[in-house]
Amino acid sequence: MIDIRPFASLGHADHGWLDARHHFSFANYHDPARMGWGRIRVWNDDRIAARSGFPPHPHRDMEIVTYVRTGAITHQDSLGNKGRTAAGDVQVMSAGTGVTHAEYNLEDEETTLFQIWIDTDRRSAPPSWGAMPFPKDARNGAFQLLASGDAADGALTVNADVRVLGATLRAGESLSLETDPARHLYLVPSGRVAVNGRVAQPRDGVAITGEQALSIEAQEDAELVLVDAR
Repeated sequence: MIDIRPFASLGHADHGWLDARHHFSFANYHDPARMGWGRIRVWNDDRIAARSGFPPHPHRDMEIVTYVRTGAITHQDSLGNKGRTAAGDVQVMSAGTGVTHAEYNLEDEETTLFQIWIDTDRRSAPPSWGAMPFPKDARNGAFQLLASGDAADGALTVNADVRVLGATLRAGESLSLETDPARHLYLVPSGRVAVNGRVAQPRDGVAITGEQALSIEAQEDAELVLVDAR
């Protein structure tokens, strides 16, 4: 099953400094048909104005992955962590027993990012945060692993059975990926692509399950972010 969820159908909240699109029910947006996808609970497409951001607020027992699309985000938390994550890179936070954090756009330009929440497999674990730069050319024409639940795979680690993948395709290029039909995959492209023949427009959500393989063809230049979860 491949379900294309048009960008125009997503939940929307404009707070001035934050213009957010919600792929799944979040805050004041509620759609019983979009409460999550497998273990993926939240996927927010956020635009954060320059010199603004999320003030300190708490979380617990949730795996939070931030993929920065443009600009940069600066993180600080109650564990003493602080770091800046730039476009194309990723940060992860395991909220565990509880952590308070802030995410600020300290740049002089707008920052855009995906905020992805995944239900944890380890409730009441010690909280943690991590960030890592990834070589951009490693994802040209192929998926690069950015985060997973396997601490030995060389990517960022979260406490969940999940893989977060990124790729870039030029118009006319394609890639394929073997998939487990029992898993839940969610893909968001920055440009128009065909997924097993189904066309998705920029920033549409593509919910996938029951497929043994994916063939993704770029009809225009596209950055791909894919989460593969139970």
